[in-house]
Amino acid sequence: MELLIIGVLGMLGIAGASLIAPKLRIPAPLLLVLVGIVISFLPFVAEFEIDPEWILAGILPPLLYSASVSMPTVDFRREFKTISGLSVVLVVISAVVLGALFSWLIPGLGLAGGIALGAILSPTDAVATTIVKRVGVSPRIVTVLEGESLLNDATALVLLRSAIAASAASVSLWGVLGDFVWAVLIAAAIGFLIGIVNLFVRKRVQDATVNTVISFTVPFLASLPAEALGGSGLVAAVVAGLVTGMGSVRFLKPQHRLSDEQNWRTVELLLESTVFLVMGLELSKIINDVQRDGAGVWTAVGLAAIGLGVVTLLRALYVAPLIASIGRTQKRGERIKPTLDKLQSKLDHAGDQDIKLERDGHSRTVPAKRLSQLRGRVQRKSADIDYFSKKPLGWREGTVVAWAGMRGVVTLAAAQTLPAETPSRSLLILVAFLVAGSSLLIQGGTLPWLVRVVRPAAPDPEENAAERAELMELLLEVARDQGASAAGTSHEKPLPEKPLNHDPHPSQEGHDPAADLADHEAVELLGALSAGAAERQERINRRSLRLNILLAQRELLLALRKEARFSSATLSHALATLDAEQVALEMRGEAEGH
Repeated sequence: MELLIIGVLGMLGIAGASLIAPKLRIPAPLLLVLVGIVISFLPFVAEFEIDPEWILAGILPPLLYSASVSMPTVDFRREFKTISGLSVVLVVISAVVLGALFSWLIPGLGLAGGIALGAILSPTDAVATTIVKRVGVSPRIVTVLEGESLLNDATALVLLRSAIAASAASVSLWGVLGDFVWAVLIAAAIGFLIGIVNLFVRKRVQDATVNTVISFTVPFLASLPAEALGGSGLVAAVVAGLVTGMGSVRFLKPQHRLSDEQNWRTVELLLESTVFLVMGLELSKIINDVQRDGAGVWTAVGLAAIGLGVVTLLRALYVAPLIASIGRTQKRGERIKPTLDKLQSKLDHAGDQDIKLERDGHSRTVPAKRLSQLRGRVQRKSADIDYFSKKPLGWREGTVVAWAGMRGVVTLAAAQTLPAETPSRSLLILVAFLVAGSSLLIQGGTLPWLVRVVRPAAPDPEENAAERAELMELLLEVARDQGASAAGTSHEKPLPEKPLNHDPHPSQEGHDPAADLADHEAVELLGALSAGAAERQERINRRSLRLNILLAQRELLLALRKEARFSSATLSHALATLDAEQVALEMRGEAEGH
């Protein structure tokens, strides 16, 4: 009963914080952390502790899965080089530098223990990126930060596992590298398989509620086998989510996608808010553990300040050349754009015939069967160049990316997985908490101010409106083509307005007024029935035509997504509109019994 009361109060607190935080102009996660800290120090509140496995294996997989399902795969592909650098290279550099620093500052910790702490402090948090989404930055910045947080946990946890093993026995660099490669590859394979099976099974489930229930199991079906085989459960959940998100439009019904979206939003709110609240609630116990072990709280504060300063500095030093590299790649793409346009024009004029391409004085013939594939690659490359040119990442955006690398609950949960025999374990856990908490409060609290000062690129309403208008014209063209096709192939005969055997001039011989009245009423009734049947048939025909139009328009959106011609936000908005209209049409049809 006590646990039930705590759960109910927790949900009410989450709802209250979500409503109050916007009025206070602070992010709701920060408010929950502060509320949790205050509650943890109340004299009548017992020490709070949660098994870190509940967070690492129970909360993070569904959160990462949900984020990856909604992640635009085209944008993720475009930013993959940047994302992989931040989530792998930067994490490794940060862990090694912090490891050397902490092994020198904390007596008896050793290099392996220092790298373990460095791995704990290095990854940014997927939950913390919710703060970034609310400050009005461009979708490209959000994609980079969210993609980084989806993948860097795997790097950090593999490093942590290797460092813990190294503290007990000798582990080679190649052994660590092998563990990392295996953890990623086996997790990616399992996640891909689960994502495909998920779509295959749910395509055949008709009930939207049951379909959503199945979706709740997918992140665990991916993460648990991956962990059992030595892989990263979080990477498996992410890959399963990416596969599901990419194939959901083609395999799942609109009702099922809408049901998933609404229910997963609720799950995200509860899980995200819970982890922030838990962070605050655990502070009192962590401090008491440090004091019982004889370690100084202020020592932990000093180490945390150093750790946060170092990871922030390393991130800035890494992001600066990264942004410069992105700028050079963008300029190189702009230089080859005219060549791509010429190649695209040649491919379009070739049709289904073989063509001859010349390059550097050499020529080769491209068979017609490969033209479609080549045409698609050229279109995507050209669209990518246009995308990077319209939404560049300069020093303003780089400043936001560097400052928005907040740590969160993953850091605290990973610290609590340190073995009991780890030197200064309670001190390390407190350092991890202080780094995560201060990162959220300082960086998260000042991020809106920084965005106002730096003024990075933000979504352009006029550009978005123009792009939506262009897409709408293409959709209307599809609708006109479908309507014309339906009109040209329709051979249905209209229902008669009156019964076929009705004689407008009946014989007067043997005239019976009662029979005449009955005949007149029968004629009117049959006429009304005929008119009603015609009206119902017309509604059915219109509904069928509109559904066919929606299906054709959805196929167009899928083709445009493959070409990467329009932004993901524009395509998602159009798809949501089509889904809503199809659901409304099908509901009206069910209500009328058709």
